[in-house]
Amino acid sequence: MRTILKAFVAGAALLGAATGASAVEGSLTLYTSQPNNDAQQTIDAFMAKHPGVTVTFVRDGTTKLMARLQAELEAGSTPADLLLIADSVTMEDMAAAGRLMAYPEADVSAYDPAIQDPERMWFPTKLITTGIVYNTNAPMKPTSWSDLLKPEAKGQVAMPSPLTSGAALIHTQALVANLEQGWDYYKQLAENGAQASGGNGGVLQAVAGGEKLYGMIVEFLPIREKAKGAPVEFVFPAEGVSAISEPVAIMAGTKNAEAARAFVDFLVSREGQEMAAAQGYMPAHPDVAAPAGFPALADIEILPLDPATALETAEADKATFAGMFGQN
Repeated sequence: MRTILKAFVAGAALLGAATGASAVEGSLTLYTSQPNNDAQQTIDAFMAKHPGVTVTFVRDGTTKLMARLQAELEAGSTPADLLLIADSVTMEDMAAAGRLMAYPEADVSAYDPAIQDPERMWFPTKLITTGIVYNTNAPMKPTSWSDLLKPEAKGQVAMPSPLTSGAALIHTQALVANLEQGWDYYKQLAENGAQASGGNGGVLQAVAGGEKLYGMIVEFLPIREKAKGAPVEFVFPAEGVSAISEPVAIMAGTKNAEAARAFVDFLVSREGQEMAAAQGYMPAHPDVAAPAGFPALADIEILPLDPATALETAEADKATFAGMFGQN
């Protein structure tokens, strides 16, 4: 994977030199919830194509990152030019508050309308789904969300908390909206001893290490680790999976809108989507092949969720979850 990415960045540098893609210049600051390595690789590939632009980034989990950004905005200014985070619900909130800059000319014509903003305030960069991970030593091989309620899974399920993870909040809302049990599904999970805390990385660590046998998790983490030899398998449950599009947006207060638009163009371009696939993510562009270990995009059953509705119920949903799982 690392060799592929190095070749990709080198190719981007040659392409940029050949096409004169360095017309934009200046500096940009990206606020992102991407893993550090992925964020740096993304920036390196963009700067290889646009050597006149210097990009720095600030990285944290979505909840903490947004708390920092909101505090800066309330204080009057932020260094952020671009926002690349886990969920479209947060982007809806930012757009409604007038914090984002529309980019109507962005070329996302190939993308599924269901995963993008019709107002062109934010743009999908990947498709990250949440399903089930299990340890290969587990006695049960789950195929359905209902399997996590079985006696074999009692006290053996780990999940990220929607109080910490934006992807986990969307996942919770999607399951509640689409499973027949609604919130009763989560009530039964709590009664079966499921543990909710932190983010997706902690779930992977718990399941791969055998502390827990099952977990809810974003797919790319266990698929990556399985390829490295970790004793884990990932399942796309029969009922379907929740999905986030890891959207990117331009901050309304950016001082370098031209370079910011170029950054968005790069991420949603076929070239940028091929980079996402090389990093081990499901590309959002339908014509870019999925990486090894993933099904084809067309074969994934996505549980529908309206971002505007999810935004309206987000605080109430977090409070309901916290009450069930004894979190503050």
